[in-house]
Amino acid sequence: MKRKIMILGASILQLPAIEKARKLGMETIVVDINPDAVGFSVDGVVKEVISTVDIPSIVESAKRHDIDGIMTLATDMPIRAVAAVAREMKLVGIDEKTALRATNKVEMRVALEKNKVPIPKFFKVSNEEEYKKAVKEFNVPFIVKPVDSSGSRGVFEVLDITNQSLIERAYRYCRPFSSVGDVIVEEYMNGPEVSVETLSIDGVCHVIQITDKLTTGAPYYVEMGHSQPTRLGQDIVEKVVEVAKSANRAIGIKDGPSHTEIIVTDKGPKIVEIGARLGGDNINTHLVPLSTGIDIVECCIKIALGEKPEVKSKFNKGAAIRYFKQDAGVVSAIEGIEEAEKVPGIKQISIVHDIGEEITDIVNSGARLGFVIAQDADAESAIRDCERAMNQIKINII
Repeated sequence: MKRKIMILGASILQLPAIEKARKLGMETIVVDINPDAVGFSVDGVVKEVISTVDIPSIVESAKRHDIDGIMTLATDMPIRAVAAVAREMKLVGIDEKTALRATNKVEMRVALEKNKVPIPKFFKVSNEEEYKKAVKEFNVPFIVKPVDSSGSRGVFEVLDITNQSLIERAYRYCRPFSSVGDVIVEEYMNGPEVSVETLSIDGVCHVIQITDKLTTGAPYYVEMGHSQPTRLGQDIVEKVVEVAKSANRAIGIKDGPSHTEIIVTDKGPKIVEIGARLGGDNINTHLVPLSTGIDIVECCIKIALGEKPEVKSKFNKGAAIRYFKQDAGVVSAIEGIEEAEKVPGIKQISIVHDIGEEITDIVNSGARLGFVIAQDADAESAIRDCERAMNQIKINII
């Protein structure tokens, strides 16, 4: 009898897991509130049109299908439903306390602080009055974030702490992105940013890869590139690994993936966020397999089903992704794709917003026009491959 896996989310972010589960011959139950979501078009999936945050309905569906495992990929809020189903059906997965810590930035920081995991100074605020009081506690730049959003949505940095209009704008921009109404104000951290991709099996946290990040900078900090393996020195890498493992222990991840974002400050590595799922932006679906040979999506499916996948790297190569720069307007022409695809090392070129579409400035990850992915002998070479390919592509925006 085929094993049954339920995957929460049917967007482009979850598509790699859906396709992998089908390729592995599993009965794949896919949940999404959008009946036209791309994941539902995969041949043979069982379609459940349910919101990925509608926990009672997801639990009922999981029981009705008598699933053997449940997971999501690259998105945070379905994590709470994953935990609820795992508890109800005694499946492998995180518990509900861990799910809350992984999806609420305040709960996350409280757990990290309690376990002495290094984090920035922070305040939770529930209204504008509390916000005004909290910002007075900072004599350095600070960042305002929704407590329960992802993908850089609602993130705003205040570099000039004497600029009152900027301070007020930050709250007005951030607040609508919080589903519960709370935001977090935290100390700005300066230094290289990395993410640590891990898989935990029976309480043992395995570091699969460390990813260097490139962002737009202030005020939105949208990620514009990633490369693997990290180019940080070995002594720093060891500290980053220890902080990431400590964070996993602090929020309670014993089985399954995590994506831990860290900034290496002059006082050492500090946690930005930790998610109890694989990271998005093609980091785990594309870069990890290209740099290590590990199919980390398949590993997550197997862990959800109670199996023990092999997590040892098969090789050590470089992999990189770079996103196109853009301005607001309408895309009128895209040229040079075929020439760019001939650049050695290029593995994929994707345009998300095509000719005729109106685009915005890059204020969050969903606004980005497209990307280039490369594999080479090391990270620096893969980055150069991306840049060479992007130089071949001409995008006209009017």
